[in-house]
Amino acid sequence: MTKYAAKNSELINPKTVLTEFESKQFLEPYGIPVVLKGLGKQLLHKTESRLVHLNLHDGASVEAAARDIEKNAGDKLEGFLVQPFVAGKRELVAGMFRDPQYGPVVMFGLGGIFTEALSDVSFRLAPLSESDVEDMVSEIHSKKLLGPFRGEAAVDQNLLIRTLMGISQAALDHPDVLEIDINPLLATAEGRPVAVDALVIKGEPQVQKTYTPPVDPRIVGGLFYPRSVAFVGASGRMGKWGYTLLTNTIGGGFIGEIYLVNPKGGTIAGRPVYQSVKDIPGRVDVAVVTVPASAVPDLIPEFKEKGIVNMLLIASGFAETGEDGTRKEKELVELARANGIYILGPNTMGICNPHINFYCTGSHVRPKRGSTSVVAQSGNMGNQLLAFAELQGIGIRGFSGSGNEAMITIEDYLDTFYVDPLTNTVMLYIESVKNGRRFFESAKKLSKEKPVILLKGGQTKAGNKAASSHTGALSSDYRVFNAVCKQAGIVKVEKPMELLDLSAAFSSLPLPRGKRVAIMTLGGGWGVVAADLCEAYGLEVPELNKEIIDIVNNILPPYWSRSNPIDLVGENDLSIPVTVMEALMKWDGCDAVINLGIVGRRHMVSRLADSVRISDPTCPEDFLKKVNHGLDDFEDKYIHHIVSLMETHQKPVLGVSMLKDEKDRTVYSVGDFKYKGLFFPTPEQAVISLSKMYEYYRFVCR
Repeated sequence: MTKYAAKNSELINPKTVLTEFESKQFLEPYGIPVVLKGLGKQLLHKTESRLVHLNLHDGASVEAAARDIEKNAGDKLEGFLVQPFVAGKRELVAGMFRDPQYGPVVMFGLGGIFTEALSDVSFRLAPLSESDVEDMVSEIHSKKLLGPFRGEAAVDQNLLIRTLMGISQAALDHPDVLEIDINPLLATAEGRPVAVDALVIKGEPQVQKTYTPPVDPRIVGGLFYPRSVAFVGASGRMGKWGYTLLTNTIGGGFIGEIYLVNPKGGTIAGRPVYQSVKDIPGRVDVAVVTVPASAVPDLIPEFKEKGIVNMLLIASGFAETGEDGTRKEKELVELARANGIYILGPNTMGICNPHINFYCTGSHVRPKRGSTSVVAQSGNMGNQLLAFAELQGIGIRGFSGSGNEAMITIEDYLDTFYVDPLTNTVMLYIESVKNGRRFFESAKKLSKEKPVILLKGGQTKAGNKAASSHTGALSSDYRVFNAVCKQAGIVKVEKPMELLDLSAAFSSLPLPRGKRVAIMTLGGGWGVVAADLCEAYGLEVPELNKEIIDIVNNILPPYWSRSNPIDLVGENDLSIPVTVMEALMKWDGCDAVINLGIVGRRHMVSRLADSVRISDPTCPEDFLKKVNHGLDDFEDKYIHHIVSLMETHQKPVLGVSMLKDEKDRTVYSVGDFKYKGLFFPTPEQAVISLSKMYEYYRFVCR
């Protein structure tokens, strides 16, 4: 059994396996297969057990088949199912199982005896929409089989959609149905999908779990806008959390009131230390707690008396440590909830809000203010992402290391980002979710308004034990989670740096309204690589029209390629890329432009100047400086021009720099423009980002 079937079995005792005849009666099948089969609740995989005999033409062959089936089935045999024979070359599979986190999941893919071997299937959560079904069908690698195939008609898409949506509805109408398996779902020569074999497993409906209650977005948002902060467990020793968070908050320029609390009293960093929060003279909006886990419960009565409702609990020693820690965390949450106190954490690396210079994190990184909200279930990963964002010039709206999510969960953050006017892009690093169905619904709602970019840790493709049905055998955590992301419109990435790349792209550029890409390159090789990458990631590189060719003919030597990508053949005239960029942005034959090698040339010229200084003392220094300054000035104006064109034509422009140094960024803000200049180090980063943006655009436009 898969882990899904195994988890289900813990809740179901006993399970009821319907016979094929009963299963088909339950499903009201779209077609009846024409075969003789052994019938029995324990006879699940009939073909492997030699219980299926096809194309029987007379009484003698039927009698012989029946005897063979009786011999192979033994005492598990309950009867025979005789049906007319249906022929077809294409075997599909469809089904449903109940995931313990997300509920009913519908599956579709390549069927027959190769179902598990090839595992060419797709998943979506019920209830399905027609667009969900269309996506499922388009995702399988063998989708060409659904078109005209070896003299057989294309599969009837309407019937296929109706079949999968019927399975979805059956799952919703019958919570006692745990698994449905139709394999094969045969495509006849006329293209009609027919259920040749069916299996339905029933049992007691899954027991509803008790989930962490939702937290009002106003509460979550308030944590990031404190006017006063108390550091409970403040320390004067470098290396202690109570010192690191304090110095980062002060050093970051937070202008609110800061209070220090430690039973020892005295002073720290020249500031008075209160022995208890009750001694603080002013109001406290957020208490940052770094005391040991065992001392945290004793703070709750003091917090209530002082009127502190927000606790940023840095301390570890709770659920992340095992069963005893889980018990302590649960008791703390119950106590806090009874006293009207909200806990962010525990075991968190902190939070930040650059819009008010509030940097209360474990690492002294301070990205600039922006529109990308970040939540990371790993504090270290979160702080690394902030450091990269600071280095690359990506603006951050806010950051939270969500820790154990004892009270405030990833789902609460999603709901908060939905109503937050300053959040335009959401970036998540998660390893698990508390409430799978709520996560899906909140993410889908948010994604319709703002892109959600997600990296998941802890994924595994490890095989599972054989399940009681094909549908169950093909399921696994990562595949279901991937399906959830696709259905919810989440832009899922596989590498940490892709989070930053996509965040930079979504926060800097308009969405592409199609997949046609025009490429402009200073040299031919990069253009070829970019074009190949576009094809690999589902983008198109269209041929240039006559108007574009005529424009470029007037500014490039006669040996230019006259094709897309446009190779500028290394010309040094700085007006050429500007003219070509304008023409491509006006061209209605492309939806996005990638330019390679235009920005970053100043580094090459600077190195050339250094060599000239050494090798040719007769070359005037003023001339060398003038050349450098000229390229610096050009790049500033070129980026400004690109941003202006994006505002006018609403097409994204992605750049790839020839060279970068430590002073270069990925994102370049230009005045009061909505969009920004964007330049990656490699063509692959540009193409992947553009393909993901187009994928998201298609979701939004449904």
